[in-house]
Amino acid sequence: MRILVAEDDAALRSVLERGLREHGYVVDAVADGDWALMLLRLNEYEVAVIDWRMPKVSGLDVVRGLRRGGNPLPVLMLTARDTPSDRVTGLDEGADDYLVKPFDFSELLARLRALQRRSPALQPTRLVVGELEYDPATREVRIGAQRPQLTATELAILEVLMRKSPAVVRRRSIALHVWEEEADTLGSNTIDVHLARIRAKLAAGHVQIETVRGVGYRIVPA
Repeated sequence: MRILVAEDDAALRSVLERGLREHGYVVDAVADGDWALMLLRLNEYEVAVIDWRMPKVSGLDVVRGLRRGGNPLPVLMLTARDTPSDRVTGLDEGADDYLVKPFDFSELLARLRALQRRSPALQPTRLVVGELEYDPATREVRIGAQRPQLTATELAILEVLMRKSPAVVRRRSIALHVWEEEADTLGSNTIDVHLARIRAKLAAGHVQIETVRGVGYRIVPA
């Protein structure tokens, strides 16, 4: 899943970027609100982590801009401001959640998973299609008693498809949520190769990944 991190503290931004990538996220990390607004206009994100105090455009103004434009993207406000009035302001201006620095990284991950379940509608903790189950928290795939072993990239593709099932997911959307450089992926057969491997590993799950020509892919019960 692709996530935007806007944080002006270089050390913390690096920790967030590295930690989120280790947990399967594709991360765009920027140091100010101007860059955040530009990327929000260009890309699709599953969730955003935005620091309140940033140069040029504050995190609060970034959130205000999102909401004025009707963008429902879930936002976790990250800040050292910890008074009740600060939290009320952040939430009233459009943030979906609020985490005060310093924080535990495992709590950040749990809050991000909770925000993902809220978008676009309440979703279950586990994703289920047919006999196939996927737990984003543990990154474990189950087919009955079987535990197919998928790579990090395969898990990311599978999660995108399962979250949208039974809808069709466009190739560009898969590329945006799974790879750092989506343009290189779209210009090759990389997605098709990974999908072939996923199909083989999930053959016992009574699900099928369908190719919708000229549009994209979807996963449905067989």
